[in-house]
Amino acid sequence: MISCAICEHIEGEIVWSDNILRVVLLDHQDYRGYCRVELIEHKKEMTDLDEVLRSKIMACVFKVEEILKVIFKPEKINLASLGNKTPHIHWHVIPRFKEDAHFPNSHWGEKLREGLRQAISAEEKKELIRLLNQSLS
Repeated sequence: MISCAICEHIEGEIVWSDNILRVVLLDHQDYRGYCRVELIEHKKEMTDLDEVLRSKIMACVFKVEEILKVIFKPEKINLASLGNKTPHIHWHVIPRFKEDAHFPNSHWGEKLREGLRQAISAEEKKELIRLLNQSLS
């Protein structure tokens, strides 16, 4: 197998998982609550999966979005699945705020301001884990 950053190194903290998917909290200080939903098995494209697995992944992505909306009350949630640099199925679920470094642009774009620089609190993290376990397990 080729080298894969997601297979070889988990960036962030796993806050929920089963034998198919994991939710990783990246806890980027500019993007409080930034999570990634990762397929554990190395697959490159959503169309490489059967319909049941595709549906399971998207249900997880939508549940993470829903939970982040409740906890952080962001202006917007961005969902992205690119995989150009890391060809392993993963979805970015990014709470966005008017005060973040790039808003309203993509968080991968040009920085417009210094931004929030605020880490997730212990209480927010505890609630995120509780709601993920309650909803996905």
